[in-house]
Amino acid sequence: MTEELLPYVLVGFGAQLIDGALGMAYGVTATSILLSIGVTPVAASATVHAAECFTTGASALSHKAFGNISRYLFRQLLLPGILGAMLGAYVLSSLPGKKLTPYIAAYLLLMGLFIFLKAFRQSPPHPVTTQLTLLAFGGAFLDAIGGGGWGAIVASNLIVRGNDVRETVGSVNAVEFFVTLASSAVFIATLGLTNWPIILGLALGGLLAAPLGAWACKRLPVKPFMMLVGVLIMLLSVRTLYRALF
Repeated sequence: MTEELLPYVLVGFGAQLIDGALGMAYGVTATSILLSIGVTPVAASATVHAAECFTTGASALSHKAFGNISRYLFRQLLLPGILGAMLGAYVLSSLPGKKLTPYIAAYLLLMGLFIFLKAFRQSPPHPVTTQLTLLAFGGAFLDAIGGGGWGAIVASNLIVRGNDVRETVGSVNAVEFFVTLASSAVFIATLGLTNWPIILGLALGGLLAAPLGAWACKRLPVKPFMMLVGVLIMLLSVRTLYRALF
């Protein structure tokens, strides 16, 4: 059992370390690996979201402890995020969500480029207060269908528009816990739940990495942090786009 769990523990640890520090990529990373070993898109999304119920909870508590959460942003993203996740999970149970992968990857590639370029600008931070409902709903919907993307879509969009990086990452991570619970509930109701060894390994690795990711979010300087976010999104998006098209 230990040998069976260890690879997934490592995957969960690495994915949550990235997600906690940068506000994105847990689902994208974990789902990509599961798809590469033959897990279907529906089962991969359901499995990753089940594991994220544990990891996102730990990440949210860690970000709260480090003071990374904006109450205003959290409240604005919460309800539309939950509704989008539930609808996306329901749609995925009956439609091939994999067909959306190239479009999501292309969008995220542009977001990564915008974030990277923005790191070189000297403009002051600008709190984002508009279009948050649509952003949260769409991000959660695509996250449930594609097995990941909540953080990459929502956090990257907010950062590109000028929102504070640390508060964006912390708030988006905190809302992700409730988004994940919502989609997981729908997956369990419509599909049941299997792949327990994978879920357990991903969850355990994520729980171990959550405090470290939140600490890194608070300590990393903004400019290199934004460059790292941009590069990460671009690399993941290029890989996903290549795999979807070829």
